[in-house]
Amino acid sequence: MRDKIIEVILDNGEDFVSGEELSKKLGISRTAVWKHINILREEGYDIESVNKKGYRLISSPKDLLNPQNIYHNLKTDIIGKNIIHLESVDSTNDYLKKIGNDVQEGTVVISEEQTKGKGRLGRNWQSKSKEGIWMSIILKPEITPYKAPFITLIAGASIVKALNHLNVSAKIKWPNDIIINNKKVSGILTELSAEIERINYVIVGIGMNVKNLDFGQELGDKATSLYKENYYLSRVEIVSQVLYEFEKLYKDYIENNNKEEVIRICKEHSAILDKDIYVIRGDEKELVKCIDISDEGNLIVIDNQNRVQEILSGEVSIRGVKGYV
Repeated sequence: MRDKIIEVILDNGEDFVSGEELSKKLGISRTAVWKHINILREEGYDIESVNKKGYRLISSPKDLLNPQNIYHNLKTDIIGKNIIHLESVDSTNDYLKKIGNDVQEGTVVISEEQTKGKGRLGRNWQSKSKEGIWMSIILKPEITPYKAPFITLIAGASIVKALNHLNVSAKIKWPNDIIINNKKVSGILTELSAEIERINYVIVGIGMNVKNLDFGQELGDKATSLYKENYYLSRVEIVSQVLYEFEKLYKDYIENNNKEEVIRICKEHSAILDKDIYVIRGDEKELVKCIDISDEGNLIVIDNQNRVQEILSGEVSIRGVKGYV
């Protein structure tokens, strides 16, 4: 009910909306409206109340991932038009898998915390309450399954473009890590449900460290957050910008099979191009030099015997020679 109240007040802009009008629109008493308004104020909404005029919103809490806060500034046609906001969940990807067949394309599940957040290759992802952005997007593209892996690059390009638009100096460690100052700030986990020639759905999970400051000894040299790097951004603003950039690149790929802009962004903001890196396959580690990203989004490397290889993301991990990058 409070989401609906915020929606009405936001739609009215600088104009007042009366308690009576809210009461009629929402089918609740004016006393109930007043109680909900007070709770919204406790959550951080600055709502002005004037006798015989009603209520109007002066300002919203910039960091509250309330769907109405995100909807209000969202400039998309599909992605994020339906947002499911949770206080806690095991994994936003797993949550979407359970309801994937019953929700529209572009539905976003976003949670204040994950109790079993996960990354690639089954790794754990710390997802503490209100410290980051933990969200998943469901897609239902009419493409053949072999084209689905490119969507991971679309997500990476979208995040790095969004962050740079917000004046964050972020780079991509191919294929799915976003880096600031050679440490990981965001990761992507893409999961596919498909038949031989048909995709049921693709789920793109995005985790981003925003406010976390303590990563412990194990992750201290690999992970960072926006706040730790002195970028004090609103989570709402980040989510809105990422979804906007994602939709543009995703629609261009699905509708026009256009990969050029994604590849351009991935090259321009690459953290590993022209660097020596380790390619890790299971227990095997090979030292190579990263020389390019192909038109299909694969990594092109050259080994110490001058043999050129084209690497698919799959089960491969990439590490820098002197550290994470």
